[in-house]
Amino acid sequence: MKEVKTFLEPARETPVRMEVDVLVVGGGPSGIIAAQAAASDGLKVALIDNRSFVGGNMTIGLPILGFLGQKGNQIIKGLPQKFIDRLKEVNAASEHRPCPLHMSLTLVEPEAVKNIGLKMLEDAGVKVLLYVFSAGVVMDGDLLKGVIIESKSGREVILAKMVIDCTGDADVAYRAGVTCEQGNDQGGAQPPTLMFCMGGVDTEKLRMSIAEEPRTYLTDFIPAAYFGQNNQFIVVGLRSVMEKAREAGYHLPVERTILITGLREGEVWVNMSRINGVDGTDPESLTYGESEGRRQVEQIQRYLVDFVPGFADAHFTKMAPFLGIRETRRIVGNYVMTAEDILSCRRFDDAIAVASYPLDIHHPEGGGCTLTWCGDSYDIPYRSLVPTKVKNLLVAGRSISTTHEAMSAIRVMAPCMAMGEAAGRAAKLAVRKNLTPAAIDVNELRAELIAAGVYLGEEK
Repeated sequence: MKEVKTFLEPARETPVRMEVDVLVVGGGPSGIIAAQAAASDGLKVALIDNRSFVGGNMTIGLPILGFLGQKGNQIIKGLPQKFIDRLKEVNAASEHRPCPLHMSLTLVEPEAVKNIGLKMLEDAGVKVLLYVFSAGVVMDGDLLKGVIIESKSGREVILAKMVIDCTGDADVAYRAGVTCEQGNDQGGAQPPTLMFCMGGVDTEKLRMSIAEEPRTYLTDFIPAAYFGQNNQFIVVGLRSVMEKAREAGYHLPVERTILITGLREGEVWVNMSRINGVDGTDPESLTYGESEGRRQVEQIQRYLVDFVPGFADAHFTKMAPFLGIRETRRIVGNYVMTAEDILSCRRFDDAIAVASYPLDIHHPEGGGCTLTWCGDSYDIPYRSLVPTKVKNLLVAGRSISTTHEAMSAIRVMAPCMAMGEAAGRAAKLAVRKNLTPAAIDVNELRAELIAAGVYLGEEK
């Protein structure tokens, strides 16, 4: 084991920047919704993020997956749907489109997500603080008194009665002493992707090359008829085309071509880089991921232009602002969701969200991916948002309490948004009643969620 040199920092007084009822750490899909939910009846709520914008993975060119279930019904509603409605008002979101591979796709315009997300937080009365890192915690036994932040202003503290960790990496929970796990049994995590965008693509040529001659390309589980009925679509496959490129000397890191048309004409986002071995909690590893991802993107661009119909006159337009991380830390909470819970379509008495996305594991080694469907939907229990060891902390998003396999299903954005709403409303109830999150009445939480338009399954 490598010896680590240490330095003893002198003791110092750290100024308190603000005191709030609820602090949300992380402004991604779960955080945006959590903060709005927590502030819904006047509590003092703050949200912090280390970037210059909110939106997280909604800003890197990915479609939002999971609003619809495997039976085609809408299962994510409430505040997440209101966010999509606001995007639609500025023509920055599509309808929820059924997809036989991903259950559903909701296309969003990344820059509009940043603007609308910030506007909705401000409208809800949330104090937003950008350009700050969550750097530590203030603990009093098993009570989380506040979060230490670092910024251009130096080291400061935000004190809070309740904290919601929406970092996606369990940053706050980990520093507060919550037991966390990472990766599979061998420690291998799903690899990240660096998304990028091409302009000038003849998407009609691409679409019809698949729809009219379905035997030309292997398009995995998406039937050819799907492409013939949708002007905006996702391509997953083209394995035979990739084989020709490899025979010509092209080095491609994945087994399948994954293309997502944007909302703008001729725009296509590309999900094809794959950087194995990246630890999303280590800056040196992340730096390697960015560097290697950019090298891979150069080769992928050449492949698209030289081999894929519709890309002959295409050009590179933009890179995602950061790596798309699929997996880092997961907390150990009061219940650990398993793959069996998902595949058996399990129902829970303390369900706070319904999800339907399949087990979707991008293998830590190689370029493959495995998807396994349950045939319907499954519940996400409230107990999986409640960590052990720390009393006044909730977690929402991909780092809730699951196994490596179960995380691969609940990690996509629509379920993360639904978890955010549940965590925000739970934190609000806990503050109002002076209770810990573990002690609130889950039936009262569920009743509030349903009253707010959240779908928790059909009434029995």
